[in-house]
Amino acid sequence: MASSTRLEEGAKPTEDGCSGFCRGISNCRPNSYQTANIAQFTRMSKENIVTFEQIHIEVARNASDDFNLFHDKHKWLQITHNPFKGPIVLGFQLNTLIEYQMKLFRETHHEDIIIAENQLRYSNYQVRFVNALRPKQDVQLDIKKTLITTIPELTLTNRISIKSQDKTLLLGYKKETRTPLFLADTDLSTLPDLNQVADGTLVPGTAFFLKRKWMTNGNAKNFLSGSLAEQSEYFDDLAKIEHYPEIFPCSLTSGALLDKAQLEDHDFKRNPMVYTSHDISVDRLALKDVRNNEKLHILVKQLPESRSNTLNQTDILVRTYECYGLLQTGTVLFRVKLNLVPLEEILRNLSART
Repeated sequence: MASSTRLEEGAKPTEDGCSGFCRGISNCRPNSYQTANIAQFTRMSKENIVTFEQIHIEVARNASDDFNLFHDKHKWLQITHNPFKGPIVLGFQLNTLIEYQMKLFRETHHEDIIIAENQLRYSNYQVRFVNALRPKQDVQLDIKKTLITTIPELTLTNRISIKSQDKTLLLGYKKETRTPLFLADTDLSTLPDLNQVADGTLVPGTAFFLKRKWMTNGNAKNFLSGSLAEQSEYFDDLAKIEHYPEIFPCSLTSGALLDKAQLEDHDFKRNPMVYTSHDISVDRLALKDVRNNEKLHILVKQLPESRSNTLNQTDILVRTYECYGLLQTGTVLFRVKLNLVPLEEILRNLSART
């Protein structure tokens, strides 16, 4: 992992280690930070390798109500032509690993100060999945140097990648912005009172499927642990600290998609779907106020499949879902765009190439 921040032309690092990019950024300066955080980040930077076990998958899938057969230690065998030869790690587990390591990275380089003082309230993840990860495989996470830009708005950007056994598993970007990068133009102000809409049904007058969830400290802690993130960085029962992680609420969309598909009589064994990408924007300001047993309304809208939306360099149609997480007050907590394709189509395409 990189140990410095890339500077815009003309910016100079200071003697005290500040990234030096102060033009247009209020109060950019170093601050004290926890020794434990630095030690954790340094350890990850040097070794740069972690390993998921099957128990991590079990914990994470149970905490997020994800009953996808790809992650089940027994039922993965029931998937027709499953090429993975075993259960695989959840995509949202990898996202959470990224979230946690980016948290340490920001604190180490004082970038959390820039984020707070410049009101960069949106945390954005742009992730493309390339290969699947199985338990007991070494995982290498790489975070590139931070690029700070001011046009069209102040943005902190890091390129990220995850590799295992010399294969790329994931590529993407982590960005901090004042406004959401994804699904920002969707107007949800005209929705009816979601508290009055039955769970697992279409919201009247809309194309949204509603799935109601509850945020619990226990599930959030377990999801963090299952994703190789230190839960004590977010929760401390004795000190009455509750800082919900960003990705955990978003991970509940997988279960919502599965519930929707189950109601539509989708055959999970004969026609399994796999993620190709996650585009995520989380409102940190809204997340800050989330507490134990908070109600979360998850809205899911499936877009029509189109020949203009295909998997890279193939004719495989991508199925796109737009998902939103709304708190009981109606505040939008997250905006997520999920792209999936049928496993059968990927295998067919690969077979045609050989």
